Amino acid sequence: MPEIYCEWGEHGVRQLAELCEVIVIVDVLSFTTAVEVAASNGSTVFPYRFRDETAAQFAGEVNAELARGRGMGGYSLSPASLMKIEEPLRLVLPSPNGSTLSLATGDVLTVAGCLRNASAVADYAQRQGRKIGVVPAGERWPDYSLRPALEDILGAGAILSCLGGIKTAEAQTAVEMFEAARPCLQNRIMSCVSGIELVECGYERDVQISSELNASACVPVLLRDKTDPSTPGAYVDAETSG
Repeated sequence: MPEIYCEWGEHGVRQLAELCEVIVIVDVLSFTTAVEVAASNGSTVFPYRFRDETAAQFAGEVNAELARGRGMGGYSLSPASLMKIEEPLRLVLPSPNGSTLSLATGDVLTVAGCLRNASAVADYAQRQGRKIGVVPAGERWPDYSLRPALEDILGAGAILSCLGGIKTAEAQTAVEMFEAARPCLQNRIMSCVSGIELVECGYERDVQISSELNASACVPVLLRDKTDPSTPGAYVDAETSG
């Protein structure tokens, strides 16, 4: 019988990486949603450390474009900006949450999950291993400590609801929270702290895109250099990863 786990943030990732065969990172607003949108357009996304001065150098080394801040033009963590991709691109996408967690999973199969691809991610994960960890990324308080985020536990719950097996109490509770919010899901995401912040800054479209449930069959998986697992790796759609 599959074993299904749910733990928060970076500490949760490190704990589950020692236990699980598959880890699903969930950062609904906005890293994993941005990754899904980009990968569904055939693009390759490199997670990278946030506010790291070496990001531009790394982008040059992997022949990729470095994402800009929201509102600076070009591609960014804004899913709406990535909806405009016309041809597949290579994008370095730093973020304090989902990207940081992606870099902490070691050699465990890592998947970017969100509301948009919840069912597809669950189906893929279930076919890859019997011990699956789903990690809501959360946000950060000013001291950089974890701030649990409603949108991420709902995204995790959406994925967990599609996974069969023995769920921990934390995983089952995430499912129950998602099922309770499902009839008014977009409203819940729009009215949570992170959603309000984005709407007030003019990014309501990002919240709308991120709130769409099972709108995509894209499953971004993190491919790493097996000879050097310390390298950041890159997310690509599982359908095209070979």
